[in-house]
Amino acid sequence: MLNVVLLALAVGVACSSHEEPPAAEAAPAQVQPTSGAGTVPHGDHNPHHGGIVLMKGDLHFEVVPDDGGHHRLYFTDAMRADLPAAVAQRVSLTIHQPDEPDELVPMRIDEAGESWEATGRSIDRPDGTTLRIAFTLKDDQPYWIDVPFRPVASPTKHP
Repeated sequence: MLNVVLLALAVGVACSSHEEPPAAEAAPAQVQPTSGAGTVPHGDHNPHHGGIVLMKGDLHFEVVPDDGGHHRLYFTDAMRADLPAAVAQRVSLTIHQPDEPDELVPMRIDEAGESWEATGRSIDRPDGTTLRIAFTLKDDQPYWIDVPFRPVASPTKHP
């Protein structure tokens, strides 16, 4: 719940201090009890890779930021089954750190085809840093969302 409040606060501050086009609506996915996980659509909103889970319609995506500068993005369906990274195109990550120019980091599909990955500058001041994730799905409009930076301690692979 604290993550949701922090996310809402950070997005509100970021939106009020920059004049940007309106983002497509996507709310942070709420963590649901695991009893329904994997049996009903949207029954599992737990991070499978230690990141931040968000939604665009029935599509779930998990942003896995790293303060060392290596970032990943995974896509899953409504049941949280892994989707190939190629489900999205033109994927990019823009890192906004306080008192520094924005860093646009183009992402690329990893060798296994499971996620998008990018390497940028290290995050020296995580407080106040935001990430803009942008992508386009087939036959859809470009989409982006800003999220507060929250480093991942140790990424894990969900079974």
